[in-house]
Amino acid sequence: MAVREAATVGTPGPRREEEAALLFQRVHYRHDPRWLLPVPRLCLACALELLPEPSVSLLRKKHMLSCFQDALVRHTSLVTQLVSQDQRVCIRFISVLFVIIQLTTQLKLEQTTRCLLDECHKELCNMPSMRGSLATLTLLGKLVDAIPALADELVMEHGNLMEHLLRGLVYPSEGIQASVCYLYGKLYSSPVAAEMLSGHFREKLFPLFLSILDGAQTKELQINCLGLLRQLLKYDLFVSMIMNKDELGESAKNIEGSSGDTSLPLVLKKLLLSRDETLQVASAHCITAVLVHSPAKHAPAFIHADIPEFLFEHLSSSSEMLVWSSYNCLTLLAEEPLFFSKCHTVYGIEAVVRSLQGSLEMNNTELHKQGLLLFTEILTRQPEEIKLFTNSAMCRDAGRALQEAVSSPVLEVAAEAVKATSAFLRKDHQSAPPVQYGELQSLLEAMLNRCAEFSQTLLNRRPLGHASSRNSEKAILQRGKFLLSTLEGFRSACRLAIEFQSEPSAQENPFTAPSAKKEDTLEAFSEFLLSACDSLCIPMVMRHLEQTTHPALMEVFLSILHSLFVIVPHMKEKFSKKLAASSFIRLTLELKARFCSGLSHSALNQVCSNFLYYMCLNLLSAPEKTGPPSEEELSAVSELLQHGLPQISSRSPESLAFLSDRQYMEGAARQRQYCILLLFYLAYIHEDRFVSEAELFEAVQSFLLSLQDQGERPPLVVFKASIYLLAICQDKDNTLHETMVSAVRKFLEGIPDLQLVYTHHPLLLRFFLLYPELMSRYGYRVLELWFSWEESSCEELDDVTSAGQPALPTSLAVLFQLLRSIPSILLILLDLIYSSPVDTAHKVLISLRTFLRRNEDIQVGGLIRGHFLLILQRLLVEHGASPSEASGNLPLLLSLLSLMQLKNVSEQELDSMAMKLLHQVSKLCGKCSPTDVDILQPSFNFLYWSLHQTTPSSQKRAAAVLLSSTGLMELLEKMLALTLAKADSPRTGLLCSAWLLTASFSAQQHKDSLQVHQTLSVEMDQVLKALSFPKKKTALLSAAILCFLRTALRQSFSSALVALVPSGAQPLPAAEDTVLAPLRTSQVQSLVIGLQNLLVQLHVASQPWNRFLLFTLLDAGENSFLRPEILRLMTLFMRYRSSSVLSHEEVGDVLQGVALADLSTLSNTTLQALHGFFQQLQSMGHLADHSMAQTLQASLEGLPLSTSSGQPPLQDMLCLGGVAVSLSHIRN
Repeated sequence: MAVREAATVGTPGPRREEEAALLFQRVHYRHDPRWLLPVPRLCLACALELLPEPSVSLLRKKHMLSCFQDALVRHTSLVTQLVSQDQRVCIRFISVLFVIIQLTTQLKLEQTTRCLLDECHKELCNMPSMRGSLATLTLLGKLVDAIPALADELVMEHGNLMEHLLRGLVYPSEGIQASVCYLYGKLYSSPVAAEMLSGHFREKLFPLFLSILDGAQTKELQINCLGLLRQLLKYDLFVSMIMNKDELGESAKNIEGSSGDTSLPLVLKKLLLSRDETLQVASAHCITAVLVHSPAKHAPAFIHADIPEFLFEHLSSSSEMLVWSSYNCLTLLAEEPLFFSKCHTVYGIEAVVRSLQGSLEMNNTELHKQGLLLFTEILTRQPEEIKLFTNSAMCRDAGRALQEAVSSPVLEVAAEAVKATSAFLRKDHQSAPPVQYGELQSLLEAMLNRCAEFSQTLLNRRPLGHASSRNSEKAILQRGKFLLSTLEGFRSACRLAIEFQSEPSAQENPFTAPSAKKEDTLEAFSEFLLSACDSLCIPMVMRHLEQTTHPALMEVFLSILHSLFVIVPHMKEKFSKKLAASSFIRLTLELKARFCSGLSHSALNQVCSNFLYYMCLNLLSAPEKTGPPSEEELSAVSELLQHGLPQISSRSPESLAFLSDRQYMEGAARQRQYCILLLFYLAYIHEDRFVSEAELFEAVQSFLLSLQDQGERPPLVVFKASIYLLAICQDKDNTLHETMVSAVRKFLEGIPDLQLVYTHHPLLLRFFLLYPELMSRYGYRVLELWFSWEESSCEELDDVTSAGQPALPTSLAVLFQLLRSIPSILLILLDLIYSSPVDTAHKVLISLRTFLRRNEDIQVGGLIRGHFLLILQRLLVEHGASPSEASGNLPLLLSLLSLMQLKNVSEQELDSMAMKLLHQVSKLCGKCSPTDVDILQPSFNFLYWSLHQTTPSSQKRAAAVLLSSTGLMELLEKMLALTLAKADSPRTGLLCSAWLLTASFSAQQHKDSLQVHQTLSVEMDQVLKALSFPKKKTALLSAAILCFLRTALRQSFSSALVALVPSGAQPLPAAEDTVLAPLRTSQVQSLVIGLQNLLVQLHVASQPWNRFLLFTLLDAGENSFLRPEILRLMTLFMRYRSSSVLSHEEVGDVLQGVALADLSTLSNTTLQALHGFFQQLQSMGHLADHSMAQTLQASLEGLPLSTSSGQPPLQDMLCLGGVAVSLSHIRN
């Protein structure tokens, strides 16, 4: 349309004389005559309008083009003048020409293309000057760009064209130079053409080219030069030529237009300094193109030109492309050590960190990845002696940028950030005080959480059914790589913590105020590492192992675990135990067996061996169930493990077979056996039983017999492991052969103390006690060790008042089973009570008590009493003067003897052994003072029970024996004189026993007229004072004194044993006193007042506040009414008609609860208290309700026969507050 408007200006109309010309008849009438060319008669305007017209035939267009070509040749200046007169026509003309050329290139008509090339070549050759070559050069460039294959043809068939191009380069027109560079760029884009033109480049083009690029002023020339440079830089040959300019020949240096001082780094530096972003990016691309060939060879030139400085400056640009290009260049430059020694990184690290922070806010994944890659390279390659971060603030900013990056939802970005984190966690990067431990912890948490999140995401996306396994394998591989990178980062943190341990300034923040809480410390960071590994690293790795095992990953993982032993030394034993209990011994051995056979994966083998070595040493140094080895033993084991562990790479069955081999074993093979045995031992101790017990049992036996055959003695730790494994793996129904037992004993005979090979376990106790040959020699020591290590709750076992019996711990269950089958063990236990340390003896005593209470069908009283008699006789012989100093455990033995007496629920004749015991115990008491409460209390209980728990004939004999003990009588007299001492003193219970014994002796002596060897003097005033003014918590003492007074009254105060004497000077007796003799009137009044006070106390039971007390006790727990003390309290309230405390309806609720309870789980004490409660209800007629009576009957029938029938409703012999009491004695 522009042509049409321009051509019609001044046109008068169609002319008939022009009809024969080459015209476009429809529009020609509008064209000015000046567009008509003379020969051939061609209207240039018609030609421009006809050629694009779709309605015109191809033949006509072809003819028009032929004529137009002829006109161009004949009237070049005229056509040029016409076209250039109007810009719109010129543009239209060029568009038409471009359409023609484009049509040619699209159709790729070989003949046409050749014709174009030939014409262009001919045109350039015929030009006297390069002034008019722009169009031709541009046309050639576009042709080669459209048809790349033309580059080879142009070079091969039109070789002298290069000379014309060189002429164009030196022509003083940047437009022509730009076209030449463009065409050169297209030619050098072809590898074949580039190879053919290599000589041309070396000798002629290169010197000119750099000069032109350096001096280019127009952007077109700069861009085309850089385009040519990009093509040249693809080839290593041209890169070497360009970067080694000094090696070019003299002829090349003397070419006209070249500059000898120009170098590529300086030229590109100049472009980097330009303000044009396109040139800056292109320059960075060219630098990158050079460096990819050989950073080591070419980077120094750019570094010496200070290129890195300007690249760092460009990182603050808002152009993502420029920042990305700068990242690329700097990453390659970072491969050259000179980059760091020139301190470019120290200058630019702040720019890198800020750029990272800014780029992470953009949505450009490639930019994130490239920036993190650069940061990783700098952090990794930075020399330790050149500090990268000069202050902690910059280090903190870098850590926060990494924290944001590792949290990226894009996996590739997070993966690069994890690698950068690993490089960041270097001592020289973190040493700027103060060390930012809190920031490091946040960074590691973010990294581990990102890895855990990624792992969990892949697990949740597992393909179901018949989904492609290829995708699943790819996902597992991807997760493994990310996990490996994460573990490497965590390992770097562990290494950092270890290195800082030797830096006093890195222990904590030196700028923290002394009074402030110190949180940002190395210790806190170290504990965080341990916790993070335990809660995140280990679970992630174990989940990954369920799908695949990668040696490199496991190598890093185990090295982390190994380093944690050093990082947190005070937790290494606990951590090792947790690892062993989590099957890490098995895991490590399986890794060695799978990957480390022969010489393969030697690094993994070494890491596995180191990890096992330190874990085993930690476990052996602080064992849970055995004493720690000596320094000597530990040193020997350390050497043994160090040499033996790397040699173990067999699977469990092979290891068992090797352990069972009884052939002659040399030193190295034997050491390997020792290591295998120790590993099995430590695994079994921590409940990781990954080999068959039966097979291991046989293997250990063969191993010990092999040692015996070769006359070897294994290290103590190895023999300890052997004994433990034999005990644990032995089947309950099988026993060791005599040969094996004999071999074990021979090994034990060479050991100075059994403790050196003892490991605490009930089955080891069973092992030593099961075989008489071992028990006779080692029974006492093994029981002593067993009780010293036993941690069962003795107090809970000793609580006989609880509702039901607590379940026995497994360890005690094994011991009790042994006691039932081998009663002679009881004798060893008695010796232990006497001679062991107090805490051990206390455990033995409680265990024996519990055994005797729970096994009432076993009659071992005679056995225990006989052995106790021997112990007592020995004690009195060796320590007759002061028996209280003989053994601190004597009270425990005496309390056990009392328990044995209490266990006899029926009257029995006292045999000769019992009489000897009475004599020895009374003799022991006679040698004690009133302060020996611990000895006297159980002794008095035993004497009292012996008197009241036997037949009348035996009572007479027993009383005679005891009355003959002058020392005992003197002691009783001293005890009775202390009655008015403090009521809360420990002697209160002992005073109760003394009064009860005195009453019993007096009654028995009076009854049988027994001989008295020593009279007891009692001050009557003191006795009456104790009754008249009773102290708190002395009800039992009052009852004992009343029992004595009742006996004295029955004897009319005329006992041959007890003499009532006055206290100090007494007034003359009054007339009425003679009737009351030996009491005076005042004494009788005091006695009456005291008795009245006691009677008043009985009415306290009916007070309403007791209801609150009772229901508070009942709310203490489920079925709390089945506790014996509460049952006795309810019985007491019912006996004293205290309906205000416990109503009729509430009694019914209690009975309903009893009917629903499982009575078979209740102790005898509870059953007896329950029986007494029922008896009280029946005697008081509280069961008028028929349904309640039926409930009671059902409950009574549910009681065991031993309690509900044939037995008294309440046990006669009780122990109240540690004092032996006979209810029949108190009542009667």
